[in-house]
Amino acid sequence: MILENSTLMVVGVGPGLGRSCAAAALRDGANVIAVARNLERLTATAAELDPSGERVLVAGADVTDLASLEAAVSAGVERFGGLEAVINVAAMDASVGTFADLDDDELRKVIDINALGAVNVVRSVVPTFAANERGGSVVLIGSQASLKPVAAIPQFAYAAAKSALLAMARNLAAELGPQGIRVNTVVPTWMWGPNVKMFCEWQAAQRGITAAEVRDEIAQGMALREMPTDADVAEAAVFFASDRARMVTGQRLLVNAGEFYDT
Repeated sequence: MILENSTLMVVGVGPGLGRSCAAAALRDGANVIAVARNLERLTATAAELDPSGERVLVAGADVTDLASLEAAVSAGVERFGGLEAVINVAAMDASVGTFADLDDDELRKVIDINALGAVNVVRSVVPTFAANERGGSVVLIGSQASLKPVAAIPQFAYAAAKSALLAMARNLAAELGPQGIRVNTVVPTWMWGPNVKMFCEWQAAQRGITAAEVRDEIAQGMALREMPTDADVAEAAVFFASDRARMVTGQRLLVNAGEFYDT
């Protein structure tokens, strides 16, 4: 198990990718600090993932509130004896619109959550990682929207904020590397999970076809002809979090079934 004898914090544990990351981390041997704003939903998810309650610590926190994240880290270190990795899934991805449609207040909110929120996540773990003999791993979740605009769903603000993560990861990798801290970004395309299912169901209702047919149409643009799932993306995140990636930092990994190729 690639995360055995380690503790991993997943920020943004909801019904989709965050849950899948926590599940994969538990499967691979880690204790998990599960963080989200919605404490009621988070508690229910944690009970499903770890009925015994022995390996998951629930921590209500908001990425726009550094103190709440620091409290989650402190609680996790006290409970499990340390912290070796963090996966930041928390995001505001529902913002849709072009540059011409841009609302300044919404842009500020999207950047605040997606970019500045990630900064707070990193700030909250750096002191603990720097004190670790093994260092630590920061895994940021980006979006292919930052590399390849999708005409059907223009996301100017979201793409801009996620683009910032790529630059942040490169600079953080250089700055934090001497302290043994690695920083990498997983960049997914469409993920078959709750959000994409809702989109496909909406499209299906509009067109009189099934959601599976909409999904498969999208997947035709991918070399593997199959849309990745939340669980597929979680596998990449867990790899970056593990010691198997101990010499990998400042990198981005596209999980997109060959929709296009990174250069």
